[in-house]
Formats: sequence, structure tokens, C-alpha cells
Amino acid sequence: MTPRERLGEYARLIRLDRPVGIYLLLWPTLWALWIAADGLPPVHILFIFVAGVVLMRSAGCAINDFADRHIDPHVERTRSRPLARGSIRPWEAVVVFLFLSSIAFLLVLFTNTLTVIFALVAVALAATYPFTKRFHSLPQVHLGAAFAWAVPMAFTAVHNEFPPPIAWLLFVTTLTWTVVYDTFYGMVDREYDVALGVRSTAILFGEQDRLITGILQVLVWLGLYLVGQQAGFGGIYLGALVVVAMLMFYQQFLIFDREPEACFRAFRNNHHLGLVVLAGMVADTLLGG
Repeated sequence: MTPRERLGEYARLIRLDRPVGIYLLLWPTLWALWIAADGLPPVHILFIFVAGVVLMRSAGCAINDFADRHIDPHVERTRSRPLARGSIRPWEAVVVFLFLSSIAFLLVLFTNTLTVIFALVAVALAATYPFTKRFHSLPQVHLGAAFAWAVPMAFTAVHNEFPPPIAWLLFVTTLTWTVVYDTFYGMVDREYDVALGVRSTAILFGEQDRLITGILQVLVWLGLYLVGQQAGFGGIYLGALVVVAMLMFYQQFLIFDREPEACFRAFRNNHHLGLVVLAGMVADTLLGG
């Protein structure tokens, strides 16, 4: 394998060819930064967090594939991943995880001590999530905590003090949202996961998956509404939430027959949902609600 081909395999390992995961982590991070700074945050903090999102999502993909290296070859959707095909060795994935996580942690050192402490929790969550699907049926909750942890970190980075209640409300809302879209993701591979003994909320919810994800979506919408009330957002933000509700209905339509490809489309559609929320926040602030 040439050096160029090996770099290509590393890029596939960390899913640079599939950036939807970066977006799903980025949007709530930007929500939190915008609210914490009451508008555009300091440029250096914005850079640190955007770069950190890309690095930690990429690191998470590497350690996830290491954890699933004996599972992915048996799942149609994942058998072409580098570790599953054997084009990258397991120890290389661990090195990639440690390297990218270290760079992300170094960036956080340019913020403040409290944010550095919170960053240690973020690394621990990212490192342990891939293994949880072997021990309990709620790995999506663990992933939600990992993705949502950027929210309180954004507040500590901007204010250098313990996050206020609105930060934790947004944290819980983001965690719940992650459980929803990662359940959609789990529905894609549910048949394989059952056969392989892998646990997920998609399996736990069973025939009630549409009902439970629908209830969780209502809670997410209410959480976003309450965040907007506390942040002082007005009519433009509420208009964005109307679009959010429409997207949630569309996602429920997609998963109605539980067809794997449609469930995957429902998962990906959440990227648009997150963007709509951010656009509503920005427009409301700049145009006065």
C-alpha cells in the first residue's frame, strides 16, 4: 500500500468521507457558544471548539472501529470499513484515537482551567462509549452524554465559571436528541445487532420504537423552546422551531415501515434539524426577534 493509499484508509477510518457525524456534534456546540456569548463568541474560542469537534468526532470513529473490529465484518453496512477489511491494524486505530484526542486536549489548554477539567470528562466519555453496547441496552444515552458535553464546556470557556441552569437544560435536550437520532441509526442494523448480541435502544424499544422516539422528539422540542425562552429569543426562533417540528414529523414518516435505508435517511435528516435551530438563534439575535 502506497503512503497516499494509507492516508486514504486513515481518512475512511475517521469518516472524513461521511461528515454528518461532525455536523451532528457541531450544531449543539454552536448553539451553546452562541447563547453563552449572547451572539458571536470570541474567535479563538470558536476556532478551538470547531477544531475540537472535528478532532473528537474523528477520534471517536477510530476507537469505535477498534471496539467493533470483530463485529463490523459481519454487518453489511460496516464490513467495508478499514479495520473490518484488514487494511488498517487495530493498534493503528488506537494510535489515531490517542493522537487526535491529544491534539484536541492541547487546544483546550488555551481556554481556562475549568474547561480543561470538563475536557477530561469529554475524553473519558468518548473513549468508553464504543464498549457500552456490550454491557447495557442504553449506549445511545452514553453517546448522547459524549456529544452533549460540549454544551457545558462552551459556557465554561466563555465565562470561566460553572455552567448556569440554561447550559444544563441544553445539555439534557441535546442528549435526548442524540438518543433519538442514534436510535434511528440503530434501527438500520437492528437485525444484525440482535444476531451478534449487540445492545441498543433500537432493540430495547422493539415494537414501541416509533412511539418512544416520537415522545422523545416532543421532549426535545419542548427543551429547545424552553432554552429559547430563557435565552430571550423571540418570533424568528419560534418560526425555526415550527420547521423543527415539521422535520420531526418527516423523520417519523421515514421510519414508519422501519425500512433500513429510510431509517438511515431519518438519521441523516437530523443534520438539517440542528442547522435550522442554529439559523433561528442567529437570525433572532441579529434581526431582533
